[in-house]
Parts: sequence; structure tokens; C-alpha cells
Amino acid sequence: MHITHSQADWIARAQTVLPAGGFGNFDPGIIIARGQGSRVWDEDGTEYVDYLIGSGPMLLGHGHPEVMEAVLEQLPRGLTFFANNALGIALAEAIVDAVPCAEQVRFVTSGGEADMYAMRLARAYTGRDKIIKCEGGYHGMSAEAQMSLAPGRQVNFPQAVPDSAGIPQSVADAMLIAPFNDIDHIHGLLDAFEGEVAAIIVEPLQRVIPPAPGYLQALRDACTRRGVLLVFDEIVTGFRFAYGGAQDLYGVTPDIASLGKIIGGGFPLAATVANAEIMAHFDKAKVGPEGWLMQLGTLSGNPVAAAAGLKTMEVLRRSGAYDQLRRHGQRLMDMQSMALTAAGIPHRVVGDPTLFDIVFTDREVRNYRDTQAADHAMNARYNAALRSHGIFKSPTKLYPSLALTEADFDRTEAAVTAAIAAL
Repeated sequence: MHITHSQADWIARAQTVLPAGGFGNFDPGIIIARGQGSRVWDEDGTEYVDYLIGSGPMLLGHGHPEVMEAVLEQLPRGLTFFANNALGIALAEAIVDAVPCAEQVRFVTSGGEADMYAMRLARAYTGRDKIIKCEGGYHGMSAEAQMSLAPGRQVNFPQAVPDSAGIPQSVADAMLIAPFNDIDHIHGLLDAFEGEVAAIIVEPLQRVIPPAPGYLQALRDACTRRGVLLVFDEIVTGFRFAYGGAQDLYGVTPDIASLGKIIGGGFPLAATVANAEIMAHFDKAKVGPEGWLMQLGTLSGNPVAAAAGLKTMEVLRRSGAYDQLRRHGQRLMDMQSMALTAAGIPHRVVGDPTLFDIVFTDREVRNYRDTQAADHAMNARYNAALRSHGIFKSPTKLYPSLALTEADFDRTEAAVTAAIAAL
């Protein structure tokens, strides 16, 4: 049952019961009431073309009829059991069939958990403590992931800067920070900390920044030579870039990967995947108490999320799905870039057609510090103008979906024109 109040009423109520008035995820000044297909509506009935799509999982759009049918079929059979269920097993099989590095799957509820366990798994397997991550890389909310995620001050590499209170110094000491797309820096760290590094964790596409040609393969080669595990955070790119994820698209296979968003079809579900030898650390009978990595979760692999994920993946396997998604994204890229170029506004379209954004800069964007040097005030004005003309997106990302229609593209083009005029 939906309770009807004005958006202003809900915002005021949220200020009382929620810290900073929100869930911590997105602008608390907008309260979304419902979504259907490629559109969402706020509590005042304002309609938007949705390029946030739940921060990525709604790749098929909101309320996809086949996904809804699969979920509704499962609901009367049970919501969760804290025990194995057939749908969860079938989903694990589908993931193993799709993802190059996956021989076994351990389900969790959120992408942040999947990344946390990926790093812990690498430590358990190698017996080493240090983790290399790239400055600006997002890997969830664990203490390790909150190192140099969005540092407000520049420090010398590899010093880690905590992005949150409450994290002990010992965590910072175990993390080594490198600039994205700089393989020479990685080599230097591996030399300086020979035998101490358990893993390098990286987003194959860092936020929206693509890997430089050869960078991911160079990471793979460096890890192989040093006995270091390569971890791909594919929470965002998994089943978005290609059916097998970024590791399939780029042709570079990590040792461990984290998956989320799309594999739950809009429900809370994520996974850590690797080969059977590495994943054996989740099996106490195989590795003993000293090597065992304890993991459990009340809703891990629950059948409702598994049903939604399985159906979503079935739809994505159909011929032409990814070609269509890339056409949609390229059209949105070109639409904005051509209009900004015609207006003489310096910018870069940064990312992949399946996930990108506009960065207001006249320089190449290769790493986090390049994004920090961009014109953030211009970005804020542009996004605010898009919002006022019916476009709903993240301040730093645009997620195309398969639900987009010609009417959506027309409305987006009109909004882009108006936004650029406002600049």
C-alpha cells in the first residue's frame, strides 16, 4: 500500500528519522514514488527519463514483465530460507557458465560484501596482508574499500587516505594506493613490497574511466609473475559490458571477481567468484580451521532475488541485447558531445557506451586526479538543468538501459539542448 503525501512532506519527515535526511545513497531532495520501464515518478508526480536505474541493476527497465512473472511465481513458495534453494543453485550455474574466472560462487547480499570477501579471500589464499587499490576506485563500504575512495587532499602514493571516521590506522597500513592506468607505479609497488602483497583490486572500468590499452593485461602479467591475485570488481560491469562482463569484453581473466547489481534483477544479491582452488577457503573440510574463511548471511542467495536474476540473465542472453544496449549508449554519447562541441564547451565523454558521463575538461581523463581537475561547478549546473527538464541521473554516471524508447531519446535531446543553453 502506498501512502500519499507531497514530496515536501516526505523530505521533512526524512530529516527527522534519517541522518542527513537520506539513505546515504542519493540526493535526499527527491523522493521516488514508482518506476515503470525507462521512467520514474517522484511523489509529486513529476516524470523523469531514468538514467540512474537504481545505480545500475535495472538494465531491463523497471517492472520488466518477465522478471515480474518470475518473482510472482516464487513469492507464494517462500521469501527466504537460510538454506540452499534450487533457484540459487541454478543462478550459480548460470554465473559459472558466463563468467570466465568463475568455477564456484559464494553469494552475499551486497556488492560491498562481495568486494570485502574478495579481498579477504585473497589474503587467505596467499597468506599475505597487503592489498593494492587504485585511488578513486570504489569497492564498497568495508574499511579497506574506504581508503582513498574520494580523497579531498592529494598525498604521495602509496599512502592511503581514509574516507570515513572510525577506521583504525592498521587498515591504512595494509593498503597501498596507486594511480589508475599507471602500470609502472604498480611495478614499483610490487618491487618495494615483494612477497607482502596478496592482491590488486581494480574496477576494469574505474567509475567511468576506461583502462588504457594494455593496462589490464599488464596487471594480469605482473600478478602472475609475483604470485599476487588479480581481483576485478565487476559489481557494475558484470553482465553490463557483455554477458561475461568486462573480463570477457577485454579478454583479461582475473583470479577473483565480485558481481552484483544485475545478477539480482533489482533485489539484494551479489557474489564473489573464483576458481575451485581459491574458493576452497570457504570450505572448512578442505582447508582446515586455519585456512577457513567464515562467511554467512541471512539473505544470501535468497530465492526471490535468484528468480529475478535468472530471468534477467535469460533476457540478456537473447540475440542482439548487447548490440542494442551499446547503440542506445552511443546515441546518448554522441547526442551530448555534438551539442557541447557546437556550443564550444570543453568536455570529454568518458566511459563505455554501456556506462559513461560527461567530464567538463579539456584534458584526457586517465585517473582520479584528472577527474578532480575538471570543472565540477559546470558539471553541477549541467546535471541540475537536466534534472529540471526531466532527466534523472547520477552526478557522475549515466546508465543506459534496454527499456529506452524513441520518446525517451527525444525528451533527452530536448533536455540536453536546454541544459547547454543554461550553461
